[in-house]
Amino acid sequence: MVETRLDSMGEQLSDRFHVQVSVGDESVDVRAFGEIDVATVGALRSALWAAPARPVLRVDLAGVRLLSAAGVRALAAAHLRVRAQGGELVLVDPDPVVARVLRVTGLHRVVPVVQSSRPAAGPPAQPASPPRSPAPPTAAPAPAPAPVAPVESSVPVPVPVPVARPGRLARRPVLVAA
Repeated sequence: MVETRLDSMGEQLSDRFHVQVSVGDESVDVRAFGEIDVATVGALRSALWAAPARPVLRVDLAGVRLLSAAGVRALAAAHLRVRAQGGELVLVDPDPVVARVLRVTGLHRVVPVVQSSRPAAGPPAQPASPPRSPAPPTAAPAPAPAPVAPVESSVPVPVPVPVARPGRLARRPVLVAA
């Protein structure tokens, strides 16, 4: 069981997850830190539902290192709720692991995912390498090969077509000549 505590600033704290909410005139910023899973998603959901209606609800995911299906559902539900109020939910700076979850689940197609201009909180950046001299101009690229016309064949090619058998589920596709 995850215990949720509030500090003096009204931020929800726990050992595995906490969230900060700041309200502006045009937007609400929700910064999440830690792991969002079935045990901690309640704190995220509470923060998203408690956020006042504004044109933009930004959820900063830079501090989130795990996003489970429960977290994806909470973000999708928040998106629907904010959109119904005439606003927009925007996900900001997801960790690479979290960004992959957003891509795999398709949530990135529904909710905008943006990278902020602030520097990432990670190891210090390496010094830039000295500028290289520009490459000399090269010859014009070779023209693309001409497209190859398809060859017609009189030999039938087997094409897998699923065939449902009455009373039973088709266990394997049956090959039918096209």
